[in-house]
Amino acid sequence: MPPFELGDSIPSETAHAVSVSLPTWSANVGYEEGQDWVVKRMATGYPRFFIHRTIQAFAADIVATHVSTKAKRTSDITAMLFPTPTIASRCVDFIRSRAPVDVCSNIEVVNLVLDMSDPEARALEPLCPSISAVIMPQDGFPFAKQYWQHSGDGVSSRRAEFCHGLFKDGLLRPDIELRNAAVSAAKPCRGPKRYQRQASLDAGGNQQTIMHGHVHRATGETAMIQETSRFLEERFGRNLDLSFVHPAKSAIKRRIAGALRSADHDLGGSPSLSEKQMSSNTRGIANLREEDIYLFPCGMNAIFHAHRALYSIRTPPGSTPLKSVNFGFPYVDTLKILEKFNPSGALFYGHGSKSDLDDLETRLESGERYLALFCEFPGNPLLTCPDLVRIRELADKYEFAVVVDETIGTFANVNVLQFADIVVSSLTKIFSGDCNVMGGGAIFNPNSRYYSALKSFVQQQLEDTYWPEDVIFMERNSRDFVARIDRVNANAEAICRVLKDHPLVKTLYYPKYNDSRANYEAVKLPQGGYGGLISVVLKGKKQAVAFYDAIETAKGPSLGTNFTLTSPYVLLAHYQELDWAEQYGVDRNLIRISVGLEGTDELINVFTRALEVAEEQSQYP
Repeated sequence: MPPFELGDSIPSETAHAVSVSLPTWSANVGYEEGQDWVVKRMATGYPRFFIHRTIQAFAADIVATHVSTKAKRTSDITAMLFPTPTIASRCVDFIRSRAPVDVCSNIEVVNLVLDMSDPEARALEPLCPSISAVIMPQDGFPFAKQYWQHSGDGVSSRRAEFCHGLFKDGLLRPDIELRNAAVSAAKPCRGPKRYQRQASLDAGGNQQTIMHGHVHRATGETAMIQETSRFLEERFGRNLDLSFVHPAKSAIKRRIAGALRSADHDLGGSPSLSEKQMSSNTRGIANLREEDIYLFPCGMNAIFHAHRALYSIRTPPGSTPLKSVNFGFPYVDTLKILEKFNPSGALFYGHGSKSDLDDLETRLESGERYLALFCEFPGNPLLTCPDLVRIRELADKYEFAVVVDETIGTFANVNVLQFADIVVSSLTKIFSGDCNVMGGGAIFNPNSRYYSALKSFVQQQLEDTYWPEDVIFMERNSRDFVARIDRVNANAEAICRVLKDHPLVKTLYYPKYNDSRANYEAVKLPQGGYGGLISVVLKGKKQAVAFYDAIETAKGPSLGTNFTLTSPYVLLAHYQELDWAEQYGVDRNLIRISVGLEGTDELINVFTRALEVAEEQSQYP
């Protein structure tokens, strides 16, 4: 792979890339400390941590327009962008629960909607473009950024890019302006004749109620979608056929179920499979339906809403909420969600060990009760696998929900749904592979005791905010998912063989070699492997730095890419809490390797050379 310069997008020259090049150990430290020599060179970053440049530009334009009517200085205020008013309101509530009073008293929400008096805007109605900007003093930004990062509720860069264009063209305007405008008759139509429809007198008429699986539109929907697709291409140069969006979502959901494994799924035809075909899936649950699978803008958003749903259905009005359990060392924001979005907090078992499970059982036997247990399978970054069989037994006996994040194991290698009430996953990772689109998924187990209540919650409270362009990219990227997994599994084992017995390696973390291997084998599919993520700790920091600086792979945040991606993960994820992480066996100098599709011999040579460089460092005091 050609080298990436500091701050380059990964992949190179990719407008909506999900990773960024941090090619040296010192660059990772510089990023975490906000040093200009790193931050100012970054073209992009991981989207929940680094707000994409297109989103920043759109937010700045909204602020500039807003303050021009408020006699304020743009330098004093900022904005955070969300796809719907409901989500913006949740962000505002989060800020007000944590920020100083002077910040809380100066927060506004500006909802940008299509100006339906304009025929060009009416042609875009099926796309449902909208933006809700939370406008606040600069001192409020760190609190809004926490919500953005933890929840995954923010706008995607593709949505922002498209809506920014509409905003510049005057097609997307503040809803209060449109409500105040005395529109007594339709404006003269300026667009092509086929886009001319009677303008709505209700300026907010384009803001449909869009819940997962339920989009309420007027009759003639298909024809309108076709017109919109033509209009997008002619007016904006975007070849986005909206008629493909629903089939694309269907294809993604069926791949997640393991019921659609071919790469040549024709979106132009009928994607629907019979119930009999759907019952044959790698999940092993015959009554699993497409409607039990939900798509989200990113994986953390799936976790956020899984927690939100369980909190809602298991917390009667006026009652004290139950704590959740975070079992095993988690990806950073999972624990933050459980702690910050539940006033009762969370019980954290950072080792995820047998003794931790013994302690939980003792607590349950003594009468303690919990909302849900959240775990990863395997965990990130130590690849430890919890005992799902025993967890399920405890959940059934003591009535708590189980949520399993299968991102690292992947459903091509393991089947965890049989032990979970909800399975979540970041589709951004190996499911996509191309590192150019975000996405998340959640499956409701139809045999769960909470299934009916969860489905009711979705119908009433869950908005579908997955932007159509992102859906199309995700479907396209995921067509060869299963074939890629096989190659990644084989490459990972080859790299492990290089690392496992090397004298510089202190600890190798991989499901095949970890002490928790038996728990992995209990859910491993017959054709499955052990996944594409490896973590390694070398003998000392000096060797770790030399190895990282020398390794000839892409180097930056994220995982599950089609190319090998290396990262000093603990520095990036836990820089402000390194001592805390080490309490749970997570070494601050750990290096995480996300294995890609390169030739096996090439990868063996790359890792052998990096180890040789690290060995040379060992010769010097």
